[in-house]
Amino acid sequence: MKFAQFLLKNSSVAGIPKQVERFSKFSPSPLSMKQFIDFGSADACEKTSFVFLRQELPVRLANIMKEIDFLPDKLLSTPSLKLLTSWYSQSLLELIEFLETDPEDKDILKNFTQTLVNIRNRHNNVVPTMAQGVVEYKEAFGVDPVTNQNVQYFLDRFYMSRISTRMLMNQHSLIFDGSVNPAHPKHIGSIDPTCDVVEVVKDAYETSKMLCEQYYLTSPDMDITEVNSKNPGQPLHIVYVPSHLYHMLFELFKNAMRATVETHETSPVLPPIKVRVSLGTEDLTIKMSDRGGGVPLRKIERLFSYMYSTAPSPVHVDNSRNAPLAGFGYGLPISRLYAKYFQGDLQLYSMEGYGTSAVIYLKALSSESVERLPVFNKSALRHYQASIEADDWCMPSKDPKKLGRTV
Repeated sequence: MKFAQFLLKNSSVAGIPKQVERFSKFSPSPLSMKQFIDFGSADACEKTSFVFLRQELPVRLANIMKEIDFLPDKLLSTPSLKLLTSWYSQSLLELIEFLETDPEDKDILKNFTQTLVNIRNRHNNVVPTMAQGVVEYKEAFGVDPVTNQNVQYFLDRFYMSRISTRMLMNQHSLIFDGSVNPAHPKHIGSIDPTCDVVEVVKDAYETSKMLCEQYYLTSPDMDITEVNSKNPGQPLHIVYVPSHLYHMLFELFKNAMRATVETHETSPVLPPIKVRVSLGTEDLTIKMSDRGGGVPLRKIERLFSYMYSTAPSPVHVDNSRNAPLAGFGYGLPISRLYAKYFQGDLQLYSMEGYGTSAVIYLKALSSESVERLPVFNKSALRHYQASIEADDWCMPSKDPKKLGRTV
């Protein structure tokens, strides 16, 4: 194992490969939004949460750490990846120390909550650090189709795993730290049992508008329409994590505003961004449409690609002290992961020459909003071992063949 060999060189984490092997044999246990809510209600039991998380968090970490080993050797050897693997190893070791401890001991429970906060803080820069590793690899070795396919598959799973572990750690630390958020007293951890979707849309729009006006000195208006087919005339409420929804909407508004302003820079009036929010029996759907000129179909898939990001590389910094904060062009792929995390989705539909519509699908029922989690098994392994075969459809050549007889 490449990852194991790397870890064995560091004596402080010499036991890690064995622990990764041990915990990756278990499958993660996905929770539904309803379970999160029930678990964090008034009679929430810290001991029950502790006993669940001390097993579940190592299982989730180990499952994704097994997959790190299937990345290209040269990517694993970048400074960014070495730093990142050391964070995961240290966090796994810290969690394992609680396995045999007494859940009745108040000090143990307090130490566990503090450990979760420390791990969460340690992993704050995981996304830009991994992205920096990909940049380092691309600059040194370029991109080939097989590597692109494997890295895309891995990063979707890696970042989804990170979203899920942060969700678990946030819920435990927010519910059991003994305080209530005065701004959101009804929140259960990071979940709002009556999340007002339109309010989150407006918040994300206002922040994007402020940034747009700072940069371009103008911004498009927003037209918003609400459709509540379940309770006509009533506000659109669902059980959701407002910060996740805000993250998706903020990214989409930024893209829509930039495209609109740049496409209509000579126009006296900017066309508005139209948002329609609809609540049905199964889905809550948010559609955001701009007139920002659109994107050709050929490029849509690349907008969700980590390897083909069009964003400029951030300025190189000393990764051991400070991971770069922005500029990797990962906003769309990670926003789609937030949507998929609770069984939703995010899709783009574009009309080149006119504009783009982005659609966020969320589950309307909390019992159907179940975590979508990666698990390391033979199916995952086959993805990394697959090679790109010849296409079984004819590929058009640049110049059409001349079929007529020459005279």
